[in-house]
Formats: sequence, C-alpha cells, structure tokens
Amino acid sequence: MERTQLGKTGLRVTKLGFGAMEIRGPRVWNGRPVTDSESEKILNAVLDCGINFIDTAYDYGRSEELIGRFISHRRHEYILATKCGCTLVDHGDHDETPHVWTRENLLHNIDTSLSRMKTDYIDLLQLHGPTVQQTEEGSLVEVLKEIQATGKVRWIGISTYLPHITSYIESGNYDTFQIPYSALEREHENLISTAGEEGAGIIIRGGVGRGEPGAGLGQADRWSAWEKAGFDELLEEGESRTGFLLRYTLTHPQVSTTIVGTKNPDHLAENVRYAQKGVLSDQIYAEAKSRLDSVGCLPVV
Repeated sequence: MERTQLGKTGLRVTKLGFGAMEIRGPRVWNGRPVTDSESEKILNAVLDCGINFIDTAYDYGRSEELIGRFISHRRHEYILATKCGCTLVDHGDHDETPHVWTRENLLHNIDTSLSRMKTDYIDLLQLHGPTVQQTEEGSLVEVLKEIQATGKVRWIGISTYLPHITSYIESGNYDTFQIPYSALEREHENLISTAGEEGAGIIIRGGVGRGEPGAGLGQADRWSAWEKAGFDELLEEGESRTGFLLRYTLTHPQVSTTIVGTKNPDHLAENVRYAQKGVLSDQIYAEAKSRLDSVGCLPVV
C-alpha cells in the first residue's frame, strides 16, 4: 500500500485510509445496523490489508468504542484521527449530535475518546466543522494546543469546507485539513492545492462520490455530472465507476490520504485493489478534467 507524508507532521500514511463512520450503527444519521462481529471483522481486515490511517469522531455512534474493543491491541499498526466539538444526545430511538464549541466540551471529548479507544494518545485531533466565528469565540485553537501540550494529542487539524476553509488555510494554525472532494464534487480542488503547497496534510472525505445513488450517501444530482461528462468512456475494461473516482481523487498531487468507509470486506478489498492500481495517466486525468469543465463541474477559483 503506497504511503505518503501527512504534511509537515512526519506521519507516513497510506494513500487509502479507512473512514470509520460506517460502523456508527443505526442511532446516528440513519446509519446501517452493524453487528459486533461485522465490526471486528472489518476493522481487522483494514489493518490486515495494510491500511494504516483510521479516521473517526466523537459523534460517530459506536465507532470509537468498537475501535477500542477490537483493534486497540494493534495500536502500533495504525495512525488514529478523531474529531471534537461534538455531543451525542439520547432522543429515545436515535441520538442527536449537536456541536458545542467550548473548552469544557473539547476536554470532555478527548478524554472520552481516549477511554473509548483504549489508547493514551490520538495522532490527530480535528475540529469537526465549526464556522470561523465559532472557532474564534470559543478560542478553539488555543484549546487544541492546550490538549496537545498534555501529550494526549500529537497533531491538530480541522474538518472543514467552503466558505470557512479559506480563512483557516490563511491562519496557518492547522497541521491538516479534512476536505470533501471527488471528481463529482470539485469545489475545493484548487484550495486543496493551496493548503497542500503550504505544508498541510490533506485528508479527503467523499473521495468515491459517497457511493453510487442508492448506496451509502450517494446522491443522484452529484452523479449526474458523471453521465453528462460521458465518464463511462474513460473506464478501463472491467473498471468500476467508484474505482475510477477513487483513482481520480488519489491523482491530485496534494492529497495525502482519502478515507473510504465500508463494513463489507469485499468492498474494502475492491478499494484496496483500485488504490494499488495507482493514479490515472496524465492523458486520462487531463481528459476527465476537461470533460468536467465542459459540463460545469468546476472548482472554485
């Protein structure tokens, strides 16, 4: 599995990472049911196939707990990222996840996350999508650095998006950025370049278009760009649509890793196979971009 450096952190991460939101369970955001056995199997399969970057969050239902239960004994094999600013509030048949941007909540988040995942440190702690105003009012960067100084966290980052990301990049406060991006969601394409060129590690979510329509988080309007651009003509023989999207995402020169979630070992194996095929050729990558430009699927300048 190809590895690259996560910005200036010095951490060497696999280009294909694992997004552990998929094992959150049904109580959060209409997640799919997942048994303990399925969770144990997929988490260990992730490590067995060589993936060394796992991303989760305080509000991903049971995700952190399951990581602690089933792979904490293999802690030396993976780089662990989680997110903070979150809560889980019991509403009877489901949990709500309002964010609370206070020092007290961030301190509660990190201690709870460490306990759940049965570890004494997190490699990367990320703010989970605050606005610039929330970040400033809560002095959140100062709180992250306070936590970092205790040794509970090695590096600090933020999961963010437009319009806030521009200010966060300019601030120089973050070691990493987690950003939504794929061929079908190109808004951040140039901002990924800007952040990466300034030394930040780039973690991509949604790198396979969030699954095809009807599967996972796939959305028909996003996939309409695929049809309009005639992308099926660019596929190699036997290549799947999501496989092509994964390779497109990994071809961006500033992408450190892309986190792809699944609870299905067969889907995991397919993701690994496409990641191992490597980036798209210069010719196909240029043609894909040209076609996307022509149908109005463009990056924000």
